[in-house]
Amino acid sequence: MRILQISSARNFGGGERHVVDLCRGLQERGHEVFAAIRPTCDWQNRLDFLPAANILSVSIRNSFGVLSAIRMAEFARENKIDILHAHVARDYIPTSIACMKAKEARFVLTRHVLFPLKPFNRFALKNVAAAIGVSDAVGTALRSVFPRDRIAVIPNGIDIRRMAAENDADAGARFREFHGLPDDVPLVTTLGELKELKGQRDFVMAANEIAKKVPNCRFVVVGVDNTLEKSFRRELRRLVSVFGLEDRFLWLDWLDDTAPFFAATDVFVSPSHSESFGLAILEAMARGKAVVATETEGAKQLLQECGRLVTINDPVSLADAVAEVLADADMRKKMGISGSETAAGLYSLEAMLDATEKLYEKVTGKHDAAA
Repeated sequence: MRILQISSARNFGGGERHVVDLCRGLQERGHEVFAAIRPTCDWQNRLDFLPAANILSVSIRNSFGVLSAIRMAEFARENKIDILHAHVARDYIPTSIACMKAKEARFVLTRHVLFPLKPFNRFALKNVAAAIGVSDAVGTALRSVFPRDRIAVIPNGIDIRRMAAENDADAGARFREFHGLPDDVPLVTTLGELKELKGQRDFVMAANEIAKKVPNCRFVVVGVDNTLEKSFRRELRRLVSVFGLEDRFLWLDWLDDTAPFFAATDVFVSPSHSESFGLAILEAMARGKAVVATETEGAKQLLQECGRLVTINDPVSLADAVAEVLADADMRKKMGISGSETAAGLYSLEAMLDATEKLYEKVTGKHDAAA
């Protein structure tokens, strides 16, 4: 099949990682993959495995980007595209219009977040062939907008085999040495875009309580503040300073290679206020790390019995759970084993690709990857 993946996201995050993994996986399975992305996005180099001719630069700035829709329709006709697959809410209507103009292409969308779609989308996107939710909770939300027979739940997947190949017993030690972190101190980490919704303020407040119980504990925060003012990052660092924990915190921007980071981690924390899925949680699980997370819909689906769940927006409960897990090496080991088995069994990249291929075949009637 010939598939155009569409994302107007400017910055790289979990949804964009999903798009890149989908493009690479489908290409490796023999499909002809194309991508429509914003010309100013900061993640185009992650699609460098696609031929330059397969990349369409298009500036979709809002939900009514008619000119962008016309360009995508022309691109779809010229390249005989079978599927136009949109991943960002503002891309849905332009993609719907492009499919109507291209006539032969089928419209698929993926919803990566829990925020409800506006009711008018029931009519604006009436030509959608399939709407994918990345978790059960997202699938439930989509059923309030689209016919039930057009809804599919396909969880995000990660490349378990690649992670196994990357397994390096010394990677964690090198990470600690490079960043000046002693080998013998507990390391509590979190990873995600720096913004209110991701809960890093709660992580810092919890760290203040953890430090009282585990005086030698260190903390790593990985993530970029994508706002122009970078005010949230400054606020977090000021809060750390108020607590007198500057020498306990390491701040890192986005990591291209997360393997050493996770190898060095003792407990991974997801303090998010809302998480439709949670790729960072899943990677921590796959890499055999103990996870403490807030009770977001994504965390509840992923962790089940293989991690600790705490109330959202409750730094004290978060701190208590992390301190308890740090104090029990056997518990951490069991959580790590259970998490890695769950990730491999339910959330592999292969499973995600299998389900996506079957969906494409269903909506197009094509069953040959090279068709």
